[in-house]
Amino acid sequence: MADENPSILSHVSIGTNNFDRARDFYDRVLPTLGCKRVMEHPGAVAYGKLYPEFWVQTPIDGKAAAVGNGTHFGFVAPSKEAVHAFYDAAIAAGARGDGAPGPREEYGAPYYGCFLRDLDGHKIEAAFWDFSMQV
Repeated sequence: MADENPSILSHVSIGTNNFDRARDFYDRVLPTLGCKRVMEHPGAVAYGKLYPEFWVQTPIDGKAAAVGNGTHFGFVAPSKEAVHAFYDAAIAAGARGDGAPGPREEYGAPYYGCFLRDLDGHKIEAAFWDFSMQV
């Protein structure tokens, strides 16, 4: 059976200390990339296109959530316009910009993306890869 899923990860989870606020933030931001809420449990919500790929939850061990230094979560954007929509929606929902939409020479010509800090301080990214630009 051929592998039809291009992803290498099943899912990722991030912690939050304010579940309702984090859920509301991602409810506003992820639809810009064609994602939707696909599952919810008390204190946990999952987003994806077909299945739960990105979870936001209060830590299961009951301790405070903390942001990982050097950790960030990159979402696939279907276009440059979607990168801008993601960035604008996140800023409007209270995120802090950490790299405006645009190309990044160090990532190569096909890359176009943006970076932000969500309401808990997690670094998030939306990236469009235009492989038609490769020579």
